[in-house]
Amino acid sequence: MLAAEWGVGQVLWAFLWFFLFFIWIWLLISVLADIFRSHDLRGWAKALWVVFILVVPYLGVLVYLIARGNKMGQHAIEDAKARDEAFRAYAREVVGSGGGPGVAEELARLADLQDRGVIDAEEFARLKAKLIG
Repeated sequence: MLAAEWGVGQVLWAFLWFFLFFIWIWLLISVLADIFRSHDLRGWAKALWVVFILVVPYLGVLVYLIARGNKMGQHAIEDAKARDEAFRAYAREVVGSGGGPGVAEELARLADLQDRGVIDAEEFARLKAKLIG
């Protein structure tokens, strides 16, 4: 019954409005997220932007994009760099904390012991094989 009342044009029109609504929600969330992660805006400025966007949503987002659109990209890049650096620091910490020194450090220590004459070449080869494999 419903299919008889809805033509192809009406379905496409409904999809278009749904798509525009979805983009609007995404844009609104992006602008609000940028307002709250912006370090160059202080508390009252953030509050005023949020109130402006909530009272006059379409105009507020449009004005924000015009006034601070270039800063949105900069904030996103800074955020990505901070997350990347935090991940790299975490990875260095986890890899470095394997219960002791890494393989390269152990090999350097064994080579130093061999150079000083504490261990001979056979002992070095045996310990190296054990360390690597």
